[in-house]
Amino acid sequence: MNEENINGTNGCSKVRTGTQNEAALLALMEKTGYNMVQENGQRKFGGPPPGWEGPPPPRGCEVFVGKIPRDMYEDELVPVFERAGKIYEFRLMMEFSGENRGYAFVMYTTKEEAQLAIRILNNYEIRPGKFIGVCVSLDNCRLFIGAIPKEKKKEEILDEMKKVTEGVVDVIVYPSATDKTKNRGFAFVEYESHRAAAMARRKLIPGTFQLWGHTIQVDWADPEKEVDEETMQRVKVLYVRNLMISTTEETIKAEFNKFKPGAVERVKKLRDYAFVHFFNREDAVAAMSVMNGKCIDGASIEVTLAKPVNKENTWRQHLNGQISPSSENLLVFANKEESHPKTLGKPPTLPARLNGQHSPSPPEVERCTYPFFPGTKLTPISMYSLKSNHFNSAVMHLDYYCNKNNWAPPEYYLYSTTSQDGKVLLVYKIVIPTIANGSQSYFMPDKLCTTLEDAKELAAQFTLLHLDREHSLFSLDLCRRIWRK
Repeated sequence: MNEENINGTNGCSKVRTGTQNEAALLALMEKTGYNMVQENGQRKFGGPPPGWEGPPPPRGCEVFVGKIPRDMYEDELVPVFERAGKIYEFRLMMEFSGENRGYAFVMYTTKEEAQLAIRILNNYEIRPGKFIGVCVSLDNCRLFIGAIPKEKKKEEILDEMKKVTEGVVDVIVYPSATDKTKNRGFAFVEYESHRAAAMARRKLIPGTFQLWGHTIQVDWADPEKEVDEETMQRVKVLYVRNLMISTTEETIKAEFNKFKPGAVERVKKLRDYAFVHFFNREDAVAAMSVMNGKCIDGASIEVTLAKPVNKENTWRQHLNGQISPSSENLLVFANKEESHPKTLGKPPTLPARLNGQHSPSPPEVERCTYPFFPGTKLTPISMYSLKSNHFNSAVMHLDYYCNKNNWAPPEYYLYSTTSQDGKVLLVYKIVIPTIANGSQSYFMPDKLCTTLEDAKELAAQFTLLHLDREHSLFSLDLCRRIWRK
């Protein structure tokens, strides 16, 4: 091994004996022919592997691995991950002490191998009682910029961001739901690389940076989950955005049926976006081509295929107390909806966080219990004096949200039906008396649940997404991690 290699293997000698550690890693390198170097707090195995020719694997070939035992290293980990396919590069994050930091990144040579690793190794018992987590890893090249003057156009925002940061590729701006001449008070800035985005964030993040005399909010945008091509080939639902709030489902159905009468099965409209369900995929694709850019009730609409949700990742994955896009239980399709500044890309859930891979958000409240000693001084407080990250359920978030907006508490009305196999299915309708009006008098998800708790959580999630939060700073904080293409 070269000097860097030697440093890399010796780094673990504080945890395992130097001889054991170096011998194990040397044996792995000799067996596989891969090189190993340690730099910048991580140890790289491969990248590229022996005999590799051509560019690195494309985006989507890397997985994130969390909850790795701190005294486990490449000689044990690599054989496990080789079960899914050929490893291009294995990056284990290292502490100065020589222990690993509990997480790693594994890049495979194909997307199919990465997906297989997620399927067979997520929640894999790597040691007795120790289960690792595996999910897709994507380099984030996009920042969320909040508190932008609403009268600013895309070109103005793009020019300004190019002046203050380097590597800007594009700016994504969404029109207000109620006034199409204004933006929603935020934008997403796309950079040429993750490094460029990181450098821009570092420059802007102190919280004192101003654009046009306004102190802006800056954070990472949460990347949209990729859907495999095979799944997308089966989609027959279109996502339509930038509609007028006054546009009805009947109008949308009539407009999309014009190119082929009877092609549309149903339409589900939510504020200024909608899902148009077709009987056949071919008709959906044809309609997308015809209708994209067309005007309905004076608004130029954008039409794309809706992205199906990954059913395996659910609301339970939340660890952050914040509403984000990539919902799993809210709607059948998690695409680019937009009820508000950051909940505008798609249905929300609480963003998942797996050990070392954090969503860019305020630190979550640790979920555990502590001993209650006699004599401990207790102070009465109101739940509304807490921060949003103290809540772990959508029901509590909704109550908190209504209070922050000086609204009446949400009212829950329970309904039931019976499935074909005799199961009792439940759904809640939520009414918020303060804001109930002709256009949105209640909120009810289009999914039924088998348990009361799930039905209530789902209804609360659904309501949080579709509330008009355009003038609420609280909701801006809740939603600021959503972006869409």
